[in-house]
Amino acid sequence: MHSFIQKLQHTLALGIFAFVILVIPASTDYKLIDFGFGGGGTSNSTSQDYALQGIIGELNSTKLTGISYKLGPGLIFSEQSHVPSAPTFENTGNWYNKLHVVINTSNNPSDAKFALAISTDNFVSDIRYVQSDNTVGTTLGLEDYQTYTNWSGASGEFVIGLLSNTTYYIKAKAMQGKFTETDFGPVSSASTVGPSFNFDIDVSATDTKTDPPFTITFPDLMANTVVDSPQKVWVDFETNAESGGNVYVYGQNSGLYSATRSYTITSATGDLNVLSQGVGAQSASATQLTALSPYNGTVNSVGIIDSTIRPIYSSTTPVVGGRASFVVKAKSSSITLVANDYTETLTVIASANF
Repeated sequence: MHSFIQKLQHTLALGIFAFVILVIPASTDYKLIDFGFGGGGTSNSTSQDYALQGIIGELNSTKLTGISYKLGPGLIFSEQSHVPSAPTFENTGNWYNKLHVVINTSNNPSDAKFALAISTDNFVSDIRYVQSDNTVGTTLGLEDYQTYTNWSGASGEFVIGLLSNTTYYIKAKAMQGKFTETDFGPVSSASTVGPSFNFDIDVSATDTKTDPPFTITFPDLMANTVVDSPQKVWVDFETNAESGGNVYVYGQNSGLYSATRSYTITSATGDLNVLSQGVGAQSASATQLTALSPYNGTVNSVGIIDSTIRPIYSSTTPVVGGRASFVVKAKSSSITLVANDYTETLTVIASANF
């Protein structure tokens, strides 16, 4: 019996000694959970719909953060692309429905793809995304991640379909293949403006600002002679409308009308050198506007001014400081009834193509 007890005591002593060797290294400042480093487990397990990377022995859910940095520990975080710096976001063209953005690559490789988030309240509750067609949507699909080249490189792209008079905030994130997607980076902001449209006319022999009422006084019309109006009609036109706009002209009498003789020198389109009589308009100058046919003629070719509203100037893009002028030309014939009350009332209007 004495021999058996001694053997049992000896066995227990060995067990206690082995337990002491496996105590986890620790101090008052740290506790080392495991001696293993590196990645293990499952990597790049994929199907058509998903990809899975498993890492054993490290935590990746804890991030060290500050006002100007965020640090994630572990292998997964070391695989991520560089977080993009704030994009260049601006309104340099007085735009009311779009803003210009240029991706900041932050030294990511050329095959890296970038996605953009956009908001009107700095991502408090309004969180949307720039789509592959440059509109704004509520979801972010794989097709909305594009390379720097697809985002038009240093030339950038327009984010379109925006509200006027609104400040927008934008930020980017990057990825280069599986398990490399970053958080969104710093934010840039820019503001759209309100739609604008300015239109004014002057009547003067020279490029001079004048006030209404406006009057053009023709000298006597000598038979078979083309006479220019001493004054021109000057047009100011300015708009930030996406598709520019048009200036139109029409007449009340469709020509010079004499009430005392009940006779009209009818307006027409054509060469007054050839026509027996007539009256019409011809563009004299145009800046940032295009004179339209038939008002863009030369010498004595004119366009008709009748009761139909017809475009005389046009622009297909926003206009800043548009200015144009036209002259009225008239011709009587040897059979035109003589009178001193030939008159016409011209109306010039404009519209913007927002």
